[in-house]
Amino acid sequence: MAFKPNYGLQRADRARAREARREEKQRQRQERSDERKAAAAAATPEPEGKAHASAEQRGEPGKD
Repeated sequence: MAFKPNYGLQRADRARAREARREEKQRQRQERSDERKAAAAAATPEPEGKAHASAEQRGEPGKD
């Protein structure tokens, strides 16, 4: 046996690898979520004319 096993170091290495996998998975989930949100925002047009509707559309007589 050349070296005494360092179980603490091995455990820390496994914990680091586990955390890196978890962060990568979270980053991928966030990217997919952002893509879905962007696609949904592009698919639904925002109503621009509602704030500046004409008088006829609001039902006010006499204003053209």
